[in-house]
Formats: sequence, C-alpha cells, structure tokens
Amino acid sequence: MVRTIVILGAAAGLLSGPAAAQSTFNPAVTTICLDVGGQTRPVTCQAEASRIQQREDICQCLRGGQPVTVSVCPPGVRAPAESAAFERERYSLVHDGSLVGTTSRGRLICVARRDSLSGR
Repeated sequence: MVRTIVILGAAAGLLSGPAAAQSTFNPAVTTICLDVGGQTRPVTCQAEASRIQQREDICQCLRGGQPVTVSVCPPGVRAPAESAAFERERYSLVHDGSLVGTTSRGRLICVARRDSLSGR
C-alpha cells in the first residue's frame, strides 16, 4: 500500500514538471508603473539569465510612479486602447498594487507580453 502511494506520488510529480516549466515561458503577470494620473511610466525588470526560468525577479519604476501587477494578455486578446479616460479609470481600479483580473468596460486590463531577454 505504501509502495503504491509512493509510486503514484512520483508519477504525479513527473507529470506536473513539464506544465510548470511551460508556465515560466509565458508568465501570466508582469509589472507596470503608473503615475497618479494613470499614465504608464518606464519600468525596468531584472530577469534570470536562463532560457528555462525567464521570470522577472525585481521590477523598479524609473521616473516615479507606483509599481502595479497586471495580467499579460492571453493569446488573441489585445490590451485596451490608451486614452485619458481609460488612464484615470485604470488608476482608480488599482487595489493593493494589482490590476490582475480587473476589467474595464467588459475588457480585461492587460498588457502585451514582453520578451524577458530583450532588456526592455
């Protein structure tokens, strides 16, 4: 009985490994910087120097602004168009430094995927 549980546990661990590795190539969230008017400001993120683990470790806002976690747009979804009204609404929707899962007029607030190796 114990042997069966150990074998099943090992099999589950092996099967979950490829799924975990794939998620690092296409991260679901990233960081942007917003000023008090909702406009985006430059952000710089440090990523691991690895082709396998391409996640962002530390993100900093360069010229002021608040770091905000936001969803990366899934395939086939485009980020909402920037406008003064959208920027004000986006800033008002920030909750605890996050916009993950937030919608604006029925559209997901997200940003296009950034290539970790491009240096942004």
